[in-house]
Amino acid sequence: MNEELYRIITSHEHRALRGPALPDLSAEYAAEGLSPRARMSDRFVRLMDAETPHILPGQKIVFLRTVPKPYDCFTEAEWAEIQSKHFIHELGYISNICPDHGFLLKIGLEAAKDFADEYGRADIDALLRLVERYRALAVKEGRDDVAEVLAKVPAKPAETFREALQFFRIVHFALWAEGNYHNTVGRFDKWMMPYLRHDLDAGILDEDEAYELLLDFFLSFNIDSDLYNGIQQGDNGQSMMLGGDDGAGGRIWNDLTELCLRASGELKLIDPKINLRISKKTPLSIYEEGTKLTKVGLGFPQYSNDDTVIPALVKLGYDPADAADYTVAACWEFIIPGKGMEIANIGAMSYPLAVDRAFHTSLLSAETFDDFAAAVKREIRAQAEEIMAKVHDLWFVPSPFLDLLYGGRDISQGNKYNNFGIHGTGISCAADSLAAIKKYVYDEKAVSKEDYLAAVDADFAGYDELLHRLRYESPKVGCGNEEADRLLVWLTEAFHDALDGRRNERGGIWRAGTGSAMFYLWHAAEIGASPDGRRKNEPFAANYSPSLFAKIDNPLGIVKSFTAPDLTKVCNGGPLTLEFDSGIFAEEENCSKVAALVRYFVQSGGHQLQLNAVSREALLDAQAHPEKYGRLIVRIWGWSAYFVELDKGFQDHVIRRQEYRM
Repeated sequence: MNEELYRIITSHEHRALRGPALPDLSAEYAAEGLSPRARMSDRFVRLMDAETPHILPGQKIVFLRTVPKPYDCFTEAEWAEIQSKHFIHELGYISNICPDHGFLLKIGLEAAKDFADEYGRADIDALLRLVERYRALAVKEGRDDVAEVLAKVPAKPAETFREALQFFRIVHFALWAEGNYHNTVGRFDKWMMPYLRHDLDAGILDEDEAYELLLDFFLSFNIDSDLYNGIQQGDNGQSMMLGGDDGAGGRIWNDLTELCLRASGELKLIDPKINLRISKKTPLSIYEEGTKLTKVGLGFPQYSNDDTVIPALVKLGYDPADAADYTVAACWEFIIPGKGMEIANIGAMSYPLAVDRAFHTSLLSAETFDDFAAAVKREIRAQAEEIMAKVHDLWFVPSPFLDLLYGGRDISQGNKYNNFGIHGTGISCAADSLAAIKKYVYDEKAVSKEDYLAAVDADFAGYDELLHRLRYESPKVGCGNEEADRLLVWLTEAFHDALDGRRNERGGIWRAGTGSAMFYLWHAAEIGASPDGRRKNEPFAANYSPSLFAKIDNPLGIVKSFTAPDLTKVCNGGPLTLEFDSGIFAEEENCSKVAALVRYFVQSGGHQLQLNAVSREALLDAQAHPEKYGRLIVRIWGWSAYFVELDKGFQDHVIRRQEYRM
């Protein structure tokens, strides 16, 4: 590894090379009446022309940002006008999709001019001018190896492994510069492996030389990542998928797959974020390779189970060949490379809010638990209807450069797949609440409805005995309680039923999911205490996971509970998230046990799984002494981050999660 390059990037010394931001021209654009495409192209061209090339010591895969985030293309008044007529998702710029990266690599940017519009051609010319300035700098600095590569790509098709890596880096750089965000990598070992195989077979590279190039390439994901949009630093969507069904009855697991896992484990950086596609055919040795990354504390790989995901996507209407080619979006949502314009995180439904509303409006009148459950189901449907009703006249800022990766198609108008996904948050809180209500109100009649309502509304102040019973003695999902697990299944079915058969305005479907994203904090803050004993301002569990105060000795019970539902019905994505005490990995036997646990999850029909290796003592010390823990990595919801860069609310949530032992 290039130790000097690693040191510069991880210490952020290269950020000193950045200059001033571009002046805000949005008011000028408005005065001139420029179209959205014209604005995006003009901004991109100006940014490319303002960039100053730099090649870091020994760097093989070049390009870094010297101009900070560009100005918005629209004034505040214009955005207000746009939002009065349209539904705007997040920032309004296209994000969270996966292009067919291999497409441009095979034809080159010069050939892309044949199908590009005037704005796409202007973008290509501006980017190639910057490439030429980098090439000239390489010549000046005696870096003939860099100059030779840039003399060819990205203007012409890539032929070698190094050319393909450099081509991708430049395109990735350009997508972020254009204003797109959460730009995912996709099935890297599928579309990049032919270039590596070409070089190995031709004797251009040996495996060690290829590995050194890959290390340099992986470092490139961390050069500008502080400029990338996200809820928190690290939430940037640079997700790489490895392995999985090859579409021809076999599976992808090749030399590049193994090199990627090795590089990630050596660098110990949060980007790129590794995902592994696995199935019942996957040998234990592959799970053991994945567990090596968990052991070093990266919070990945995230696992996706082909045996569940592919049939789920086919049920949802995806062509089987496309379903077999799935990857993940920024966090976990299942999308199709090159063919999708899915908005897989367009909204979030709160299970605990549905329970809370039913609890306060229907508990007193519900004569049976089934009556109460019916009220909860109505509230789930009501939330789903509310979310769906908000999405009308969807509009995105067009992206002339991104369109090049789709053959010049205006991707803002949609693609083959235009499905919308809704997260389902706080499911363990809701299932545990329903189990407690059934047990204490309807089965045992140990707590009156009036007292239960009063206790929840008082945040359990003065109800210490009931609070203790609810938190620590009541049925909990993940603890082997059949009733709680049955209610977990029932909740997923209710969410699925609320969306089943519904079409969005772009002709796509609505997909129910098991992810939470940041809503495990946001949704929890919107309601008071919950009937499971969760107190006001306490968060929900992240994603598809047990309650934060469920006392669980064995993670096998969690896997059993959370694979009980038919997960093909809620397969927008959203992983079962488990935290392990990092100390368990000191014993090699436990590494094998964790790998076997992942295999058990797959064999049990799980859809998605992510593991975190943490030490509560280290996390607490990092809060007190952040200067000592700059490289401490944790998994947040669908991405990994450096712990000390997180807001305290996210830090506290990681600390509160239960650490399992084997």
